[in-house]
Amino acid sequence: MAEELTDFEGKLLKWLTKSDFHSVPWSTKSAAKTFKVSEDEMYEALAALTKKASDKIQIFYKNGTLHVAADE
Repeated sequence: MAEELTDFEGKLLKWLTKSDFHSVPWSTKSAAKTFKVSEDEMYEALAALTKKASDKIQIFYKNGTLHVAADE
């Protein structure tokens, strides 16, 4: 059974599905500021989402920048 998302991870996933980081480069600093968390906490949440919700999130590197795509 998949692990449940934390409250923060759930909010992050929902936010990611409404964002356009699949076409606009990802900024961990900006995302952390939006959620009022540290950059380390943001990286940890992204990493957790790739494990806990791997069928809903894709992180890829293109043209020198990181991109994040997510579906509900």
